[in-house]
Amino acid sequence: MNSPQPTFSFELFPPKTPEGLTKLSVSIDQMNAVGPEYFSVTYGAGGSTRDCTFAALDLLLAKGIAAAPHLACIGSSRDQIRAILDRYRAQGIRRLVALRGDLPSGMGLGAAGDFRYANELVSFIRQETGDHFRLEVAAYPEVHPQAANADQDLANFQRKVEAGADAAITQYFYNADAYFAFVDRCAARGIQIPIQPGIMPITNFSQLARFSDACGAEIPRWLRKRLEALGDDIEAIRALGHEVVLNLCRRLLEGGAPGLHFYSMNQAGPVLRLWRDLRLPGAEGL
Repeated sequence: MNSPQPTFSFELFPPKTPEGLTKLSVSIDQMNAVGPEYFSVTYGAGGSTRDCTFAALDLLLAKGIAAAPHLACIGSSRDQIRAILDRYRAQGIRRLVALRGDLPSGMGLGAAGDFRYANELVSFIRQETGDHFRLEVAAYPEVHPQAANADQDLANFQRKVEAGADAAITQYFYNADAYFAFVDRCAARGIQIPIQPGIMPITNFSQLARFSDACGAEIPRWLRKRLEALGDDIEAIRALGHEVVLNLCRRLLEGGAPGLHFYSMNQAGPVLRLWRDLRLPGAEGL
């Protein structure tokens, strides 16, 4: 399941203002200095940030940086997805992160569009573009929050793999055992694609708690209690968070993970500190 050499990448989200895009450009330059495999760019619910995604993507391409835009299908028609695929092929993009995505707030399932599930999007991309794109899909070591149970969630993941996914990126987590157990369960079902752990730095506990409640990622009780005890001491929270995530990354890599995908939140500092202390390629200049 593991690739011979681990690969490392960063995720960005598209800013909504020109000022945000200028700040992002600085962060990209700082992160790109260590030579990541690529940058992924997120895509809002129902395509709500599509134009912003295009702007961030164009920024990466103008810098000559490998980019992997997220493509979420919920709320979209086949013609809309086909037009985006045509745009990306014309731009020379060779990697996509194919997702179902979330419906915008207030939109019911009746407005879901031509696609209901990510495996349908993967199949459509393969039908339209063959092997042009390397397709990454999402994986959930701690179970997707909308799945009835772990077995159903794993079956959903297997459908994406069988539809033509090349690799997967996980939701973030802080329990390495959950990741290794998920990989073992995949192997038992014959799933052989690389499953890249998603890594979320801990810099703001209240923000992390909101994210985790929304996406189903678990903050272990011991960690939640330690972070809560630090109150508003931002520096102490960041120091503890760095130690916890650094140890998580080390265990994942030592256990055979095929690399790491860092959720940067557009901030170079926290992910580059991890990069430096993990002594990843390019860390010498940090």
